[in-house]
Amino acid sequence: MRRPYFLALLADALLAAGSIDDGLAAVDEAEALIESSGECRWQAETLRLKGMLTLEHGANADAVATHFRDAIAVARHQESKLLELRAATSLARLTLDHAKPEDARDLLAPVLDWFTEGFDAPDLRAAKAFLDGLR
Repeated sequence: MRRPYFLALLADALLAAGSIDDGLAAVDEAEALIESSGECRWQAETLRLKGMLTLEHGANADAVATHFRDAIAVARHQESKLLELRAATSLARLTLDHAKPEDARDLLAPVLDWFTEGFDAPDLRAAKAFLDGLR
């Protein structure tokens, strides 16, 4: 049951190491396990990582944005605000690269505003720093 989580961690490490094809293979394996087992706690993160990896692989922005939007939708359905924040931050960064800063801010600010504590957490610090950089 924890294997999709560990595969997501592996995919994230492979992304950081620049091993994009291996990262995509880890994500594909995680997706297959999620599908077959129904264990979907890390599905949002798996979708976000797929977007990050496909972006590095050279996919177009629309295809990557679809992965991020799917990750946001899954996280919202599961009421996982941290995974929603990760996916929204990724989509906001992609949006900034291809649109106006206001669009990126409008996407991320409402998700970050939901949090009332834990501002020392790396994901919250990154999202806040990103938003501050847009001002």
